[in-house]
Amino acid sequence: VQLQASGGGLVQPGGSLRLSCVASGFTLNYYTITWFRQAPGKEREGVASIWTNDDSTYYGASVAGRFTLSRDNDKDTVYLQMNNLRPEDTAVYYCASKHTPYKWSTAKLYNDWGQGTQVTVSS
Repeated sequence: VQLQASGGGLVQPGGSLRLSCVASGFTLNYYTITWFRQAPGKEREGVASIWTNDDSTYYGASVAGRFTLSRDNDKDTVYLQMNNLRPEDTAVYYCASKHTPYKWSTAKLYNDWGQGTQVTVSS
């Protein structure tokens, strides 16, 4: 099981980015795929999650209404579309997987992680 996150970069406040999480070694069916982020000096925070069994999505309060999850089954990829970005969204973003949607935002329940991708929101 491998996950690869990409798509980060530098963007101005109010701008947009789309992150990708590509799965290899497994298909995305019956998995929870979650995006976490971690800013310097802060704990890892659950941002958004998708339960691929029924495409249920869950969002953290700080990103609800601005971030949207989607997935491409043919590419085994989950996307995080981030709009109206704010300086406080600056962090390293990670994707992670587990087999149930239970407590989706609890990082310690995830065994498989992709490498991080840096998102910087600054003017």
